Amino acid sequence: MISYNEIKHNEKIKVYIQKADESLLKLGFTEHSFAHVGLVAKRCEYILSTLGYSERDVELAKISAHLHDIGNIVNRREHSQSGAVMAFRILDNLDMDAEEIATIVTAIGNHDEGDGEAVNPIAAALILADKSDVRRTRVRNQDMTKFDIHDRVNYSVYESGIEINEEKTKISLNLKIDTEISSVMNYFEIFLARMLMCKKAASALGLEFKLVINEQEII
Repeated sequence: MISYNEIKHNEKIKVYIQKADESLLKLGFTEHSFAHVGLVAKRCEYILSTLGYSERDVELAKISAHLHDIGNIVNRREHSQSGAVMAFRILDNLDMDAEEIATIVTAIGNHDEGDGEAVNPIAAALILADKSDVRRTRVRNQDMTKFDIHDRVNYSVYESGIEINEEKTKISLNLKIDTEISSVMNYFEIFLARMLMCKKAASALGLEFKLVINEQEII
């Protein structure tokens, strides 16, 4: 069986991730490179392991996380669909099991808030892990006078994490925001669609989604 480590250390995939991120850098987007996909993989692992999913399901989610943004090498628009097609070709050439390829491709093709849906547990975990990655270190522009709203919101988040409660009924995105840099309203202005998508993804896993900002429950 193809492992996450094999995918993570595949030299061609490394190039695709790097070049996709270089395109996004030119377009002024936040970091979508190895730090991002690595964090998303860890959060996928945490979510599915905590909920009792199998080790193989966790592995498939981590593979999906590592590959989920490669479509940005084609174009930012509809990158989830182009990324799913690229992932299919990569994994098929590695002779991965067809059922597993289908699961991964489905998750990647459904991770974007434009038209994605939590159609299986792998997709649900990927959505939650991806959309919860808001942090200061994703901002590449170091000149605060030239920040746009996305830069300000991401830069204002100096602490970020997800947590599933002991009863396994709720998943919380816990953020610490410097409100002198960006207001909570700014966060909702650009991330409302993502939070609604997280709410649906959590529900697909039998969880209630909570957003906690500066120790205040917002959703």
